[in-house]
Amino acid sequence: MTLTTALLLLTLGAAPAQPAAKKFEFDKHYLVLLERVPGAKKLPEAALAQLQKEHLAHLTRMGESGKMVLAGPFDEQDDVGMRGACIYRTATKAEAKQLAEQDPMVKAGRLRVQVMAWYTEKGYLAFPLASPVEEAKGAAKDAGK
Repeated sequence: MTLTTALLLLTLGAAPAQPAAKKFEFDKHYLVLLERVPGAKKLPEAALAQLQKEHLAHLTRMGESGKMVLAGPFDEQDDVGMRGACIYRTATKAEAKQLAEQDPMVKAGRLRVQVMAWYTEKGYLAFPLASPVEEAKGAAKDAGK
């Protein structure tokens, strides 16, 4: 072995280890956009007020179930047809869509839903006031005793 080879091997052995590349992991949520249905049938004020009350009750139930973690209306947006958004924490897109379509405003043809998977870096986005699905299921079992 030559002196150059020996020095090269010695240098390589003493080189600091390369840091491992960060492994990205993701949490998956479902973003549900609520859009106004163009040309929806006009309703009397009392009927609209009742429908809004039922809509808010539906959102409350979804939040209490742990399946929906966030909901709210839009304001000052460019597209006035966009009414609001919800973030669902469900096993599948189909489940999020099925739950969102139970909204009385959707069933009445006033709103329609658009559902898309939304990925965020694991642990980056937290919903501290939302009930985890497992806790919600446990609470429902306890309530049935």
